Amino acid sequence: MAMPLRQTIRVASYLFEQKMVRRREKFPLIVELEPLFACNLKCEGCGKIQHPANVLKQRMPVAQAVGAVLESGAPMVSIAGGEPLMHPQIDEIVRQLVAKKKFVFLCTNALLLRKKIDKFTPSPYFAFTVHIDGMRERHDESVAKEGTFDEAVAAIKEAQRRGFRVTTNSTFFNTDTPQTIIEVMNYLNDDLKVEEMMLSPAYAYEKAPDQDHFLGVTQTRELFKKAFDNGNRRRWRLNHSPLFLDFLEGKADFPCTAWAIPNYSLFGWQRPCYLMADGYVPTYQKLLDETDWDKYGRGKDERCDNCMAHCGYEPTAVLATMGSLKESIRAARETVASNRAK
Repeated sequence: MAMPLRQTIRVASYLFEQKMVRRREKFPLIVELEPLFACNLKCEGCGKIQHPANVLKQRMPVAQAVGAVLESGAPMVSIAGGEPLMHPQIDEIVRQLVAKKKFVFLCTNALLLRKKIDKFTPSPYFAFTVHIDGMRERHDESVAKEGTFDEAVAAIKEAQRRGFRVTTNSTFFNTDTPQTIIEVMNYLNDDLKVEEMMLSPAYAYEKAPDQDHFLGVTQTRELFKKAFDNGNRRRWRLNHSPLFLDFLEGKADFPCTAWAIPNYSLFGWQRPCYLMADGYVPTYQKLLDETDWDKYGRGKDERCDNCMAHCGYEPTAVLATMGSLKESIRAARETVASNRAK
């Protein structure tokens, strides 16, 4: 786990306060903030741009975006969309959240990054998270636009040159093989030397145009088990807890805790997660109180049966780590080793 030491300590302290001091059963770890749905790509695996034109034109006010994160109390926020860099005040949203010492990850396809980068300031509390879903041919095919991979790589290098933290997020489909995963992870880790890498099996997002290439649970476990062979899992600077990586390759199983990575968008807090829209509520507390969490998860809701997305299972793994001395020591050792390797 390659999480920076400052962030590791902050998150660990937050978890201790929520569980041991405040005795809270449910609380947010990171907020998925979507200040717009518009995007400059039409990825086959995403359904966000399927919203009506009048919705795609909307942009969340700065005060609303920042207020939602502060209301939740989460120490981290992932700003997604749509494409966040299309929001005219995205730099102000980031600036205000960083000023509150929230760890902010701005998720982007990077097509606008070099054009917009002057609006941002490097900070240990801020990172650009660039989506890279494979090497050149595979990535450009997944986003349905030629040249996107090359622009993303150029943007990553420019951001690194200017002193920004740069992480990546990669989604893999049933058209991927262990070798395609290994190739892109090696490239990001060894050649581009990004700070952290996140990976995820493609989730069955019900509004996505392409419904044929999502991974099932068995496929996911076989794929990642082979990709993690030969020491790759320990060598790559993966931004995941060891137990979540165990989960991906079938060494462990967990229930979903979608309430720990809630989604806040133009419509409000989405129930139960950003992959399924069963209604919206105006506050995070209402999300907790008015959602029947027991009816979601594999074996309970058929929409959840093939989901292994980090938004539901990474927080479960983190909480399980906190509850085990053995796993806490294991995670601490991997964090120290990863920070030494940077």
